[in-house]
Amino acid sequence: MCGIIGYIGPKDVVPVLINGLRKLEYRGYDSAGVAVVRAGRIDLRRSAGKLANLEQAIVDDPITGDYGVGHTRWATHGRPTEENAHPHRDCTGQIVVVHNGIIENYLDLKLELQRQGHTFVTETDTEIVAHLVELEMKDDGLENAVRRALMLMRGLFALVLISADDPEKVVAVRNGPPIVVGLGVDEYFVASDIPAILAHTRDVVFLGDEEMAIISRTGVEFTDFFGRAVSKATQRVLWDPIMAEKAGYKHFMLKEIYEQPTAARETILGRVSPDTGKVFLDEMTITEKELGAIERVTILACGTSWHAALVGKFMIEQLARIPVEVDYGSEYRYRNPIVPPRTLAIVITQSGETADTLAALRETKRHGACSIAICNVVGSMATRETDGTLYTHAGPEIGVASTKAFTSQLVALYLLGLRLGQVRGALSVEASKPHVAALLQLPFLLEQALKIAPEIEQVAAGFHARTDFLYLGRGIHYPIALEGALKLKEISYIHAEGYPAGEMKHGPIALIDEQMPVVAIAPHDHVFEKMIGNMQEAKARGGSVVALTTRGDKKLASILDRSKDFVIELPAAPELLTPIIMVLPLQLLAYDIAVRRGCDVDQPRNLAKSVTVE
Repeated sequence: MCGIIGYIGPKDVVPVLINGLRKLEYRGYDSAGVAVVRAGRIDLRRSAGKLANLEQAIVDDPITGDYGVGHTRWATHGRPTEENAHPHRDCTGQIVVVHNGIIENYLDLKLELQRQGHTFVTETDTEIVAHLVELEMKDDGLENAVRRALMLMRGLFALVLISADDPEKVVAVRNGPPIVVGLGVDEYFVASDIPAILAHTRDVVFLGDEEMAIISRTGVEFTDFFGRAVSKATQRVLWDPIMAEKAGYKHFMLKEIYEQPTAARETILGRVSPDTGKVFLDEMTITEKELGAIERVTILACGTSWHAALVGKFMIEQLARIPVEVDYGSEYRYRNPIVPPRTLAIVITQSGETADTLAALRETKRHGACSIAICNVVGSMATRETDGTLYTHAGPEIGVASTKAFTSQLVALYLLGLRLGQVRGALSVEASKPHVAALLQLPFLLEQALKIAPEIEQVAAGFHARTDFLYLGRGIHYPIALEGALKLKEISYIHAEGYPAGEMKHGPIALIDEQMPVVAIAPHDHVFEKMIGNMQEAKARGGSVVALTTRGDKKLASILDRSKDFVIELPAAPELLTPIIMVLPLQLLAYDIAVRRGCDVDQPRNLAKSVTVE
């Protein structure tokens, strides 16, 4: 959600803050601001809208400082205005706070503070934090005032505070949304995500829930909310900073679409033996005996990761012959789930910080389930709370609409399905060899699939002005239809629905007319003839068809009209890996249509990269 950056060190603080915020733009935001301390006073600049507006405000009225904090806000409480932009101040103007999350009891706290004479100037829940800390400031330092204030607040939040009355100090707090501390040479950083500080340091420490960092020029002290020292391990980030740049592409999303062959290769690398057929998931601490005893799998995820989970259900059930249930992380804990003994809970989260998915994970653990995270971010909360982690190694994904994270999650699920099949005795090592060989061939097939980009541009040229799309798939490709529709909605703002093709006659067929393009995912598999029937039904009602099929197709030409329909041929692959190939043209289609419509591809409206609050 919101982006946070803080810095203390020898560099000019304002450029560090602005550049850090620029690296966090992908998270989504509607206003921005910075606050710096110099000569015993705090100077603050804020602006509604894009970061360029804040930069212009600083040009018009320059500020300098010795250290400071910055923020990009995604509105929850209060409109996206300059007044409501962070940082927020107390009555004295000597304390400022930036915040990601929600203070659930802020109205009660605000009323009490107003009764005590505090004056509020914004509509936000964040402002009460500054006033609470003001109320609790004694002569024992900013960190102790923050600790006392925390005892009064309820909710999930990440906070970073500075006070001109307790100089040369930055206090960071985590209770839900992520906070990472960067350790440089005679300089220190705090941020809501790694890209903000990657240009300065690769040595980071992730705060856990109910933990605090007290940052000064001489070092960092880590404690819990009660002041007790906490031992923290330093993580080394292996991402190259250049990986987080556009590298000549027009948008991050396009760059990340083309990085998918590499991301798949990195996820596979070192985890399979083509000679023996064995799968090695050494990052997981779960023993082979524990995995072999699993009798049921529950996969928990949100958004695009939920679509990956649906594909993963097909993969794991077929490879390991074990029943798999897929649940929305955002819904799971609001019922009374049945979690039998010997259940494996798999959480899928690119960031490892998705609040709903983490809450669902904790619910399964409360019921005694064993747990695994499929995650892209080393050291994130999900990786720390599960019994084992299968890292996707996709590198930083900056575009809000997930692409390479999705495909690398599918690769990870395939690996996990193979491993479960092997330890359960459902899949012999010898029988695994063809699966491993196919997996090793996948990055090459993805490279080949991306060569259809010019054909997808033609599809986009024909349909970018349409207002509704229907995506159809059967079996393992139904989740790909959902994902294709989601991508189009996310970045082009066109209404799109994904449906299992067998359900078309049970309602969606009523929508089909001359203005409704139907995107059909129809590889040459055991339900190909069924998909042909669905396309004929769409054509009979005047719909235009975009068919994704296997290279060398001969049948579709007889039923589709090349003057108004499109056939996109893609490389053949085994059935369980075909979804990974089929999703690429859908990503490109959403991208090309969004560009033609003039949409902000990397930062679509109302969306955030990581949903770290409920």
